[in-house]
Amino acid sequence: MPGFVDNRKNLDNSQNYVDLRGSQFYADAVYDNFSKKEYQRRHKLVRSFMEKEQLDCLVIGGGGYHFSSCYGVGWLTGHTREWHSMAVYLVFPRDGEPTLVYSMGGPQLEAARRSVVIDDVRPSGTQFQASSLGHFGDVIVARLKELKLEDGNIGITDCDSRFHDYMPVNQYNAMVENLPQARFRFIKGLFHELWSIKSDEEVDAIEKAALLCDRAVEAMVDRAKPGVREYELRAAAANAIIEGGGDFNFLIIGSTPMSNPKMFFGNVRPSARILQEGDIVIDELAAEYKGFHAQIGTPICVGTPTAKVKEFFDNIVLPGFQTLEETLKPGNTLEDVRSASTFFRQRGYQSGPVIMHGLGVSSEGPEVTVQKVNAEPYEFQMQPNMTFMLEPDPIIPEGTFGILLGHSFLITKTGRRRLTQYPLQLAVA
Repeated sequence: MPGFVDNRKNLDNSQNYVDLRGSQFYADAVYDNFSKKEYQRRHKLVRSFMEKEQLDCLVIGGGGYHFSSCYGVGWLTGHTREWHSMAVYLVFPRDGEPTLVYSMGGPQLEAARRSVVIDDVRPSGTQFQASSLGHFGDVIVARLKELKLEDGNIGITDCDSRFHDYMPVNQYNAMVENLPQARFRFIKGLFHELWSIKSDEEVDAIEKAALLCDRAVEAMVDRAKPGVREYELRAAAANAIIEGGGDFNFLIIGSTPMSNPKMFFGNVRPSARILQEGDIVIDELAAEYKGFHAQIGTPICVGTPTAKVKEFFDNIVLPGFQTLEETLKPGNTLEDVRSASTFFRQRGYQSGPVIMHGLGVSSEGPEVTVQKVNAEPYEFQMQPNMTFMLEPDPIIPEGTFGILLGHSFLITKTGRRRLTQYPLQLAVA
């Protein structure tokens, strides 16, 4: 099939422009990635699942939104960001080479090829036609036919770890209509189980993401002063994370006067509100490195904390967090964490319902709330190399003010390690 060498003098032709295979563009680009051995480990885990379930191939989807970050696609290829389409897809056969079906063609496709660890990366258009980009289903069908799987057992995985959405119906219809003899089956939650216990390389990546979280908080503390807008704090946090070689997943930042607070959770859409002396900033940040996340939430006071805010933090927020932290150790269960959350009600306070959740390629299960534990059987008991975000959000009895205090943790062989190292205190800007 022709590539850049054959087409480079006729790039005003859409088909030639889309197909730049064999070019030298971005050949010297440098991307942080996991080792070849780590990817081989992951591929082996997935193929063991396929063998057990008698699947000939998986069509793995992943998008660019918070709960996806390309999900299984990123975990298996290194493609952890997608901002052009609802999802990209990895055709992953039990026998044979995987194929990444990327959204775009031309230079954007060539850059994607340089950043992933598999060789076969194709645009989402049939026969490399720029005018037909977005036909992921047709490209998947073509690859399945190359693999002689027209009548195979094909699994379709969900695209995210939280809502378990699948591929859009138009892509699914293209597969079903063009492969009438194939047997399709939807697979839910495959990847969460495979990374519920992290490898050492994955732990290293989460530790780096945690460091970027700390730097983001430090940048916000430096930036927070009267006259600054909430979105400028967001910019400071984002800059610190990106300058550190990572990316941000979400930056939840809100502010309210300490003298008359009206907020117990940060703003998922930081606004143009101008900070004033005597404000408190409530936040929760997520940084990403190599596709793995860490999170942090810590209050920032603009000026001296008021007596009521300091008393609330010192007597309720911090000791409640520390009480919950003590439950994080191997052998304990998530129910132990939930039971410890009664700390707040016993002292006449309340809290947001979510106490802790898992960390992987995003915020994901298991989830510990005040009322119940939502977890798969394999993750109910804490084990070494599990990672969690402990994030109690104590709220005053009137329900008008609260302070989220959250940090990322690794369960170790003997206990726990707090991965985000920012001090457990009211930060004062």
